[in-house]
Amino acid sequence: MMRQYELVERVKRYNPATNEALLNRAYVYAMRAHGTQKRASGDPFFAHPLEVAALLTDLHLDDATIVAAVLHDTVEDTAATLDEIRGIFGDEIGALVDGLTKLKRLDLVSKRAVQGENFRKLLLAVAEDVRVLLVKLADRTHNMRTLHFMPPEKRTRIAEETLDIYAPLAGRMGIQEMRDELEDLSFRVLKPEVYATIAKRLEDLSAKSSNVIESIEHDLTARLAAQGLTAQVKGRLKRPYSIWSKMERKSVAFEQLSDIVGFRVIVGTLAECYAALGVVHTSWPMVPGRYKDYISTPKQNDYRSIHTTVIGPKQRRVELQIRTAAMDEIAEYGIAAHALYKEGSESGEVHPRLGTESGAYQWLRRTIELLAEGDSPEEFLEHTKLELFQDQVFCFTPKGRLIALPRGATPIDFAYAVHTDIGNSAVGAKINGRLSPLLHELANGDEVEIACSDGAAPPAAWESLVVTGKARAAIRRATRAAVRRQYAGLGRQILDRAFERAGKSFSDEKLRGALPRLARASTEDVFAAVGRGEMFSGDVVKAVYPDFKDERRAGGPAANGAAGRLTRSGDQTMRLTFSGDGSSQGPIPIRGLAGDLPVSFAPNGGALPGDRIVGILTPGIGVTIYPIQSAALAAFDNEPERWLDVRWDVEDSNERFPARIALESMNEPGTLAQIAQVIAEHDGNIDNVSMKRRTQDFTDIAIDLSVPDLKHLTAIVADLRGKRSVSRVERING
Repeated sequence: MMRQYELVERVKRYNPATNEALLNRAYVYAMRAHGTQKRASGDPFFAHPLEVAALLTDLHLDDATIVAAVLHDTVEDTAATLDEIRGIFGDEIGALVDGLTKLKRLDLVSKRAVQGENFRKLLLAVAEDVRVLLVKLADRTHNMRTLHFMPPEKRTRIAEETLDIYAPLAGRMGIQEMRDELEDLSFRVLKPEVYATIAKRLEDLSAKSSNVIESIEHDLTARLAAQGLTAQVKGRLKRPYSIWSKMERKSVAFEQLSDIVGFRVIVGTLAECYAALGVVHTSWPMVPGRYKDYISTPKQNDYRSIHTTVIGPKQRRVELQIRTAAMDEIAEYGIAAHALYKEGSESGEVHPRLGTESGAYQWLRRTIELLAEGDSPEEFLEHTKLELFQDQVFCFTPKGRLIALPRGATPIDFAYAVHTDIGNSAVGAKINGRLSPLLHELANGDEVEIACSDGAAPPAAWESLVVTGKARAAIRRATRAAVRRQYAGLGRQILDRAFERAGKSFSDEKLRGALPRLARASTEDVFAAVGRGEMFSGDVVKAVYPDFKDERRAGGPAANGAAGRLTRSGDQTMRLTFSGDGSSQGPIPIRGLAGDLPVSFAPNGGALPGDRIVGILTPGIGVTIYPIQSAALAAFDNEPERWLDVRWDVEDSNERFPARIALESMNEPGTLAQIAQVIAEHDGNIDNVSMKRRTQDFTDIAIDLSVPDLKHLTAIVADLRGKRSVSRVERING
């Protein structure tokens, strides 16, 4: 375990002006707080925060971040309090520890909805101070180094989320060395046999190639020196995960890879980068298509370097990266090396609190802005992963604006990257002055011009064809808006006819006055609800004209004694009775039929007043009522003669109807009691509960309940979604 003076010495190596007293105070405080706690490995728990702090000293971070790393587990795992830490170490360190404590309570489990929601929380937690994320990444790196002490099933889960979230996030922050280590450690756990095979091949290759690597280093250094360039040339083998990824991506064998060895050329100035490139290309032939200039067009995480591949000595392919020492520092330490923590920056945006920002931090804030777009957690996670994983191509607008896009991007992605309105109205594209399909894959340096039409709308099929998260999210929103407009148009037509049949005048102004009684925010919401069948047109008429009585709904010989009624247009009336599902017995008049038949509700969810419903006639059994959205109705698509067009007529009834909801909840004391209380508060009654523990932290719950109508069920679902202990809840339709 690192000693107190060793921590101070590590920081003083890069920051001679460090506050030694502050570091010593943090060391002693955390050591006393953790006391005799042990890790799964049997080591003192206090060793973990010290190792996290050591990792951050390698990134040359400031005193506040180092101290926060030493203290990051105290509030969650010891008797220490946040107020106490703020009082001893100040508000800045207190805020960092608070952010880290909140992040520790997140568990990015593999379930997409939960993972997406927690990833949103993670990014929001680091939005105010990116140092929180840097400590979290160092924390995950040390945990991965000691992962072999954990149970096998936990190892797999942690490795998957590390590879899915933390490794690419480290890459986006520009901390490439940390990303490489996280990928390799995860790879070793998830594919141990493949990892061992590749590692052994690399070990053998290293033994054979050591002289070759040294020879190329000396040869290249001498050639550069002959042209007056002082350079540091370093060669090394690539890591196992990087090699495996390339083998998978290109479907090639290990023997077919030609750039397993990479060389880094460090020179003094930007001009010397291009001078060194000239020496390399005039000494050895360049491999076509393997040249990338990330100096003139840096990556979004501020990475700058020239990449090229040449046919070097002994006809070996040699991959080279040429950069200055300052560029190498950013490539190594990422956002931690940027002027966010140092003075004297000459470029970048200005943050109202933090000052000059790096491109990596700008990306982080742009990603967080997507949270305001209203997408579901799954969608947010999906398109953020797209942003994290994809390499980039750089294209230009006709006016010269540079647009960075993921590999495989199309003009549609380009259009949405310029502006959402341009994407929504795109109808064609010109690439480098020539007409091209909207699905053409863009290449580096393409100039793209988008043709737009005011009346255009993006087809829903585009969603599966684009590769950027912004484009997918915008297409989904546009599609939902178009469907809503269609339902609203249909609903308006239905209401026009309903008011005409009632002999009442109808206008948007009158409908606006009835919105509180209909529990809708706008007239457009009412039209869409009627069009979707969620709201009965007669209810709208009655909301606008409270004294109106629908004779068709009030009539029928059995109307007075019905516990619940389902009506259908027609001349004759028949009496149907409830059966099954715990529903009370009572007559249901349906016009247009003759005879008596029992009525039951669909299994696995039932149907509620407020649902648009249909009846399915089964000879000798009766009529089963299904909500129109029930997937079970697909089984009757080829039997139209069995379908009955029915609707609800249950005003002033105390009848209750069956429904089913599915929840995903945290394993915390009192969670089930909270759920039961919400259902009771909204006049619901629980009939049956089944629970299945899916992971150590989450349980799947299915609840059968009875409620008066859809409005009550919707209120229950909305209230449950607001509970911290409930991560997902949805209605199940049989």
